[in-house]
Amino acid sequence: MTSELEKFQEIIGYKFKDINYLIQALSHSSYANEKKKSRTSNERLEFLGDSVLSIVVSKYLFENFTHIAEGELTKLRASLVCEKSLYVFAQKIRLGEFIMLGKGEEITGGRERPSILADAFEAVIAAVFLDGGFEPVTKYILGFMPDDVQYQKKAVFSDFKTILQEIVQKNPEEKVEYVLAAEEGPDHNKSFIVEVCLNSNVIGKGKGKSKKEAEQMAAKEALELMGYEAQ
Repeated sequence: MTSELEKFQEIIGYKFKDINYLIQALSHSSYANEKKKSRTSNERLEFLGDSVLSIVVSKYLFENFTHIAEGELTKLRASLVCEKSLYVFAQKIRLGEFIMLGKGEEITGGRERPSILADAFEAVIAAVFLDGGFEPVTKYILGFMPDDVQYQKKAVFSDFKTILQEIVQKNPEEKVEYVLAAEEGPDHNKSFIVEVCLNSNVIGKGKGKSKKEAEQMAAKEALELMGYEAQ
């Protein structure tokens, strides 16, 4: 067990002063129940880790995406701390190899179950926080952010039409309209060109294999011209 704990600490790049924090973080409730009084599960650590993760991610987004409004920041944060994202992060550190499971969970594939891995990932966050404080846990969490945040940002903000509409709606007298400007190519490989107009003035143009895609690209260009980072 000691060698496994050493290996895991090498993977995550953090050396625990009190190894008991890590042992608890890796102890699933099924394992703790089998051990009874000799082991505490990671459920309480999961609770704390969820809050620490939210604070660190919120601060990161607040400082690095200064042009994004509160509503969009909330959506982006939610995409980064959801079970799906935490499962991906857990796989990066091979967390499933180190979780201590009860016999039943082991047999039924608990090491690959997204909910178990996501919860354990939060528990490890809490363990690092309790053992080392805010600075090391921030460094640990942000190690997962740079690549993933760009991917999630594209997913969250891919509906450029909705974003443009929300911006325009702040001025009730303004009206957005999408106009099909041209069609190109044969029927089996047609492209569409759409212009987006604000009060009859063209503010963006887009091209796509469907009218919907062309409208999105037109809205994207309009947002960029308005100073929004639409990627």
